[in-house]
Amino acid sequence: MGRHIQVTFDAHDPGALSSFWRDALGYVHPGPPGVELPEGADPLAAWSEFLERAGVPKDQRNSRSAIEDPHGNGPRIFFLQVPEDKIAKNRVHLDVRAAPGLHGDERMAALEAECERLVALGATRIRRFEPEPPMSAGHIVMTDPEGNEFCLD
Repeated sequence: MGRHIQVTFDAHDPGALSSFWRDALGYVHPGPPGVELPEGADPLAAWSEFLERAGVPKDQRNSRSAIEDPHGNGPRIFFLQVPEDKIAKNRVHLDVRAAPGLHGDERMAALEAECERLVALGATRIRRFEPEPPMSAGHIVMTDPEGNEFCLD
C-alpha cells in the first residue's frame, strides 16, 4: 500500500504563508470539517466562523492552516505556527516545476515569467543559475515571504 505525504512548514503567520503558497501552486484552502461551502465561498472566513463557534480563543485561530491540490495529485501542505525564527538554510525545499519539458532560452523565459508572478505575490528572487548541460537545465532560487528557500525548476 502506498503512502500519502504532507509537507509541513513552520511559520510565524500560517494564514498568510498558506495563502502565498495557495496562489503560487494553484492549490485551495479546504473548508472546515463537516461544513459544505457554497460556490465562491471563502474557506478562510468559514474557518474563522467554525473556530469561533468551537470556542477556540482568538489568539489561537491562526496557529495552523493547510492547502490542498484541487485535483488531488500533489501533496497536502500544512503550516504550523512556531515562535522561533528561521535561522539556517532549509534542509528540504520545494521545487516548483514551472517549465517542464522546456529547454534553453524558452525554459529560462518561462522561469523568469513565473519568477515575476511570484515576486508580485511576496516572494524574493535570490539567484538565477544558467543552464549547464548535461547536468543542469537552469533554475531560479527564491524565498517565500517568511524566508523559506525554493527553486523554480
